[in-house]
Amino acid sequence: MESDLFEHDHELFRDSVRSFVDKHVVPNLEKWDTDRLIDRETWLAAGKQGLLGLSVPEQYGGPGELDYRFRVVIQSEIARVGASALQSGFSTNDDIVLNYLLRHATDEQKQRWLPGFVTGETIGAIAMSEPAAGSDLRGITTTAVRDGDHWVLNGSKTFITSGILADLVIVFAKTDPAAGSRGFSLFVVEDGTPGFSRGRKLDKVGLHAQDTAELFFEDVRVPKEHVLGELGQGFGYLMQSLPLERLGIGIAAQVSAEAVMSWTLDYVKERTAFGKRIGEFQGMGFTLAELQTAVEVSRSYLDRCVREHNKGTLTAVDASKAKLWATELQGRVIDAGVQFHGGYGYMMEYPVAKAFIDARIQRIYGGTNEIMKEIIHRDLLKA
Repeated sequence: MESDLFEHDHELFRDSVRSFVDKHVVPNLEKWDTDRLIDRETWLAAGKQGLLGLSVPEQYGGPGELDYRFRVVIQSEIARVGASALQSGFSTNDDIVLNYLLRHATDEQKQRWLPGFVTGETIGAIAMSEPAAGSDLRGITTTAVRDGDHWVLNGSKTFITSGILADLVIVFAKTDPAAGSRGFSLFVVEDGTPGFSRGRKLDKVGLHAQDTAELFFEDVRVPKEHVLGELGQGFGYLMQSLPLERLGIGIAAQVSAEAVMSWTLDYVKERTAFGKRIGEFQGMGFTLAELQTAVEVSRSYLDRCVREHNKGTLTAVDASKAKLWATELQGRVIDAGVQFHGGYGYMMEYPVAKAFIDARIQRIYGGTNEIMKEIIHRDLLKA
């Protein structure tokens, strides 16, 4: 897919990312799906290759690279081989958990936690969703009560990406039930803290290699030094960080759609039926023409959003549009890809089949697409 988003430095970086993917990702895809876990050695190798924690400032061991285009390169190269679960894990670390720490952590907290995000030694998770509270986070029941120099955390979380491997978890909890949206705060819970436990590794439709889990907090004593940001500002912090999270999901959808278009075009150019290549049949050809056009137009919008993010001007509404459009398009492209592969499209040995089951969550997490429409709708009605 042609794009004018990238410059020479990004293409040099792409060579490094592609080398990592070919060496450490492609040979392990089947094993990761079987184990339902991505081994820590892969995270360490990615850190050694300089692929993690790009935005971590130099004083905390990182390169201090704020140009999000480098993250897009990583996402693109991972999508090229259909490693959606790895992409999800890396994005959770760099676009979500790390984003919260960079925005709201104190210098002491950054010194403690950020270096590991660069080396791959620290895997993070964000614990928001609960069994009875998904998109409406005001409905959470996890609480944190002050007790001297600690906060006592009680509750449970579910659908937590990297929940099994996580070394630290940012927990969204209610600290003042009477304060409305200002009654929520963020806490950092480290692995090994008494009372913090992990439940089962959830059996998902797709993203099998991505460790998604239930987390439990039973009288977990969190030192006051592990409060992230100001008390009562947790909900506001969520709102500030959602645009990047949703942009990341949109980019993941876009590069996945591009990869599947490439696989499908290769297939229909080679597969023959009734004496000619199946791509020459007009019914299939018109669908491919429509989808290719949509993918290219979509890329232009996503590129614009990346530039806006780099400038610090990406709005929550535009990020919602990116997430909504790109994930819906991803579904259409992959569905057509499966159909045009015929019976082989239903075989897990073909990457298009794996893409089919991995992609369905894209329209759900980060805020369902129905929530994205509501955000866009409300913006349209502003005076």
